[in-house]
Amino acid sequence: MIDEIVEAIRRAETELSEDTVQALKRAYEKETNEMARTQLKAIIENFTVAKKGSLPMCQDTGLQTFFIDMGYDFPYRAELKNAITEAVRKATKEIPLRPNAVHPFLHKNSGDNTGRFVPYIHWELREGDDAIIHVIPKGGGSENMSGLYMLPPGVGIKGIKKTVIEHIFKSGGKPCPPTIIGVGIGGGADLALTLAKKAAILRPIGSRHEEEFVAQLEDELYEMANKLGIGPMGLGGDTTVLDVHVEYAHRHPATLPLGIVTQCWANRKRKVLIDANGKVEVI
Repeated sequence: MIDEIVEAIRRAETELSEDTVQALKRAYEKETNEMARTQLKAIIENFTVAKKGSLPMCQDTGLQTFFIDMGYDFPYRAELKNAITEAVRKATKEIPLRPNAVHPFLHKNSGDNTGRFVPYIHWELREGDDAIIHVIPKGGGSENMSGLYMLPPGVGIKGIKKTVIEHIFKSGGKPCPPTIIGVGIGGGADLALTLAKKAAILRPIGSRHEEEFVAQLEDELYEMANKLGIGPMGLGGDTTVLDVHVEYAHRHPATLPLGIVTQCWANRKRKVLIDANGKVEVI
């Protein structure tokens, strides 16, 4: 199990997901701004060389983050946390990864990407006896451009759209666009951001929410964001975002939490599937 998680981390760090590859190539083909085309060409060359040489595609190899979708009857649940932590230590040394786990007060780096509450693991339980581990090395530059807004409920959808677009505009080139934007609406403060992170990273680029109204909102935000003209790396152009994904939860009548999570073009992700018999597969 440990070796397969290490392999998933390696692939996430060195091989861009196919949905992202195709989205970046489409952006390059349709881009009308010459500077933007130059930036997109450099990005495409970057991930091509990274895959060929099995090298991390960015010097920031991220905070190792895991979303686990696990059945109630999964027989290896007691082993999973320790296996993930050991896999992160091993991956740091073998791939190698930049050590990114720093004590917030003492500024001391652990040296192996582990520490208090990291690697970050988010657990979700469901019916079944298998587990899916979503491997997400989340970069610091894009994470810095996340935001939580506790809006007055009366602003409604119009206020949500305004806040999201203003947030993307203020972020500018800092999160290394073109980006994928996750929007979480409702729930509480922590849930809104969790929904946003899952929406931004776990859903394939080009996918739409199963509810038509939400899907229309995603389309609107996508079109509005790409009219901002921020462009690749903030240097201008037609493509500021590769996609916008929205998820929601029911909320308290007095609150309207809005979480926004930005994912950079290096949309690193992989899945590890573990069945009840212990068979492990990296996707």
